[in-house]
Amino acid sequence: MLEQMGKAARQASYQLSTLSTAQKNAALMLIADMLEANSQSIIQANELDMAAARESGMKESLLDRLLLTPARLTAIANDVRDVCRLSDPVGQVIDGAQMDSGLKLQRRRVPLGVVGVIYEARPNVTIDVASLCLKTGNAVILRGGKETHHTNLATVNVIQKALEECGLPAASVQAIQSPDRALVAEMLRLDKYIDMLIPRGGAALHKLCREQSTIPVITGGIGVCHTFVDESVDFEKALTVIESAKVQRPSACNSLETLLVHEAIASRFLPALSEKMHFAGVTLHASSSALPHLKDGPARVVDVKEEDYQDEWLSLDLNVTVVASLDAAVAHIRQYGTEHSDAILTRSISSAERFVNEVDSSAVYVNASTRFTDGGQFGLGAEVAVSTQKLHARGPMGLEALTTYKWIGYGDDLVRP
Repeated sequence: MLEQMGKAARQASYQLSTLSTAQKNAALMLIADMLEANSQSIIQANELDMAAARESGMKESLLDRLLLTPARLTAIANDVRDVCRLSDPVGQVIDGAQMDSGLKLQRRRVPLGVVGVIYEARPNVTIDVASLCLKTGNAVILRGGKETHHTNLATVNVIQKALEECGLPAASVQAIQSPDRALVAEMLRLDKYIDMLIPRGGAALHKLCREQSTIPVITGGIGVCHTFVDESVDFEKALTVIESAKVQRPSACNSLETLLVHEAIASRFLPALSEKMHFAGVTLHASSSALPHLKDGPARVVDVKEEDYQDEWLSLDLNVTVVASLDAAVAHIRQYGTEHSDAILTRSISSAERFVNEVDSSAVYVNASTRFTDGGQFGLGAEVAVSTQKLHARGPMGLEALTTYKWIGYGDDLVRP
């Protein structure tokens, strides 16, 4: 089955790579319109997935990722329209030169070809990835988790109908329909047809792809995000940023998971944090250094465990620890961070610069929430993933990250001397 899907995707990619920007935008606009026109059937399919997920005991944070509402579907359709308004990178000349030999060289952006994406309880990924791949002239093969089975089938069906109405191959966007996990292993070895693989899910999925894939893998999206509060902060402003980073959407990979507080202000800052987090419904997981300053506050407090520092909460839970210095904060982030998004709250220019230079994450913030790590917030449109590695792409992956380049040489019946 996957062999046939791969062949069809490869063939579709040849046609997509030659489309004009206007043709791609026309297809995307129709997809957005048809998603809204078919919202009832998509949401009904999502309700089936939600019911099954609740019955299986899925965590609330994952249920929130899985849920589609009319408002969310409209927002997703508008994200597709936003992609239309973005500059098309395909065909752009990156650089070039006239060589002494007479050869005129250009480095020009071209599509990758076929992109494979494996993801879990995130139905929005289906549409985000499809729109970005189509804009960049790439075909895509999607493998969503069993949790999104009905939702994915409904949305891909709508996308394929829109493509066919535009005279484009339905195989430009395909989804593996079977929930059989054996197909994941088969997909990881489909390097004859898939040019790049993007896993979007938990640490286990990323580990599986890194170890077993014969296709180049872009890993990321696991966000153990930190914020360091140094001794110079304005308490009220800092607490506002912390609350937003944790509470705005706790199930997102860029939400705050661990707060590091300088020991010079811990006795005053942490009681104020407890007040703020109590009203927000956040449970604080306190280290032995933080607990004395939190135990009498109104927020619920429990002891932090070593493993709590190593994984995402994706819920209204926050690790809190006290550190002796900026050096200690950086050391903690280096030990437990996932190189996703980390921030410092400070009024010291020198501390801000040191933090930016010494924390090696894909996004580093000064006096801002980690929640900004997002393709839309970065002006990239809907993102295909957040890469936490260093080759090819890093941070939110927009349109340019779905292209490669080719060297083009122009001569006048030129031969090498």
